Amino acid sequence: MSFEIERKFLLQEIPQSLIEEGELQLQSEHRIEQTYLALAGDQELRVRKIEDLATGEVTYTHTFKKGHGLLREEVEYEISEGIYEQITGIHQAVPLTKNRVTAKWNGRIIEVDLYDQIDLMVLEVEFASEEEAIGFTPPDWFGLDISTNKEYSNKKVWKELQERSS
Repeated sequence: MSFEIERKFLLQEIPQSLIEEGELQLQSEHRIEQTYLALAGDQELRVRKIEDLATGEVTYTHTFKKGHGLLREEVEYEISEGIYEQITGIHQAVPLTKNRVTAKWNGRIIEVDLYDQIDLMVLEVEFASEEEAIGFTPPDWFGLDISTNKEYSNKKVWKELQERSS
């Protein structure tokens, strides 16, 4: 099983000046529909439909995650459109939708999620080790570190979306 090691930040605004100055280089943008199939404690099972907005290419994934905070176990693999449609059709849940912008900043890849159903922007940075993640000093524009704050987790936002929709 592989591990995801990341820190998350509550981004207040996209730093346009850094984009204009070339310090923040936009690389791609994807449209993501995310549906949770099972949630239990620190475990989650979800499916995603991911569309590359530049090419129109669509992929589908099935993911299992376990843990909370900086270090989580993760197993993710591609599934077919048919399996995705069958699972989401049976599940009948409202997907969490967002755009994910991937950019390069200061030699690192960052991802910014801009949510549709809630006023929220989250910036994520992945790391090779837990030590590297802990030792990372973010710039002020990243915003509040929410890496261990469950208030901003995708699964919490998704659960609230289901409650509002029923």
